[in-house]
Amino acid sequence: MFDFKPGFPLQSSPLVNCITNQISIEMIANSLLYVGAKPIMAAHIEEQDEVIQAVDALFINLARLPHNEATHLVHAAKRANSHKKRVVVDLVGYGVSQFRNSIGDALVDLKPAVVKGNMSEMRAFCKLKSHGRGVDAGEEDTKADRLEELIDALKDKTLEHENTVFLATGPVDIIVSKDHVVKLSNGVEYNGQFTGTGDTVGALIAANLGSGLHPVDACINGVSYFNICGEVAAEKSRGLNEFRFHLLNELSLLKDTDWTKEVKGEYV
Repeated sequence: MFDFKPGFPLQSSPLVNCITNQISIEMIANSLLYVGAKPIMAAHIEEQDEVIQAVDALFINLARLPHNEATHLVHAAKRANSHKKRVVVDLVGYGVSQFRNSIGDALVDLKPAVVKGNMSEMRAFCKLKSHGRGVDAGEEDTKADRLEELIDALKDKTLEHENTVFLATGPVDIIVSKDHVVKLSNGVEYNGQFTGTGDTVGALIAANLGSGLHPVDACINGVSYFNICGEVAAEKSRGLNEFRFHLLNELSLLKDTDWTKEVKGEYV
């Protein structure tokens, strides 16, 4: 059996501030509620200090960077550091523009607990050739040789950021810390075929951090729990709309089962 510390059901009801795009706000908020966490979506710079003091973790998503709001993300991460609150940074769209890259780099420089993205986003972050299109990963970037190349590059990143865990999602999900490399292989193709799925995984990871889990365990739980929900949902569904309904429903149900036995993973 794959060895990790289970996070679901949550041992507390962590309050998670999610600074994300408007498209996925409702999905993220409900997903956190379904697993027993509490969401708040407080993005304005004027309230960040008070909000960060109150929450248990912070999730920052690069998906939407409207005028004047990019600095709010960096300010929130700085306040989280000041109050010793753990941060998850999702490098959505990294590689699309130099502006987006600069904000992502500034957030990573603040040493968040977890930095995540899909295979193409994380390859771009590591200055490897990336075949991403917008916010979607390119199929070429998920091949086995590219996976090993990315693992080596992320290992180098841990030399600069020894307290940060890096997560790259894809057909095989990889987690890289200074001490561990983990490969996870649950999930179904439907998981990535509607908007907000990656955002939800990031929020689930933040909930686990807010409950006190080590960042590696938080990543294993967030990714595997979501992907196994997808596996269960796929068996009940005909088409993407039905799948989305069952996937979100399983977020509230799977935690009451012995779901950890279904995790497909290995330390490498």
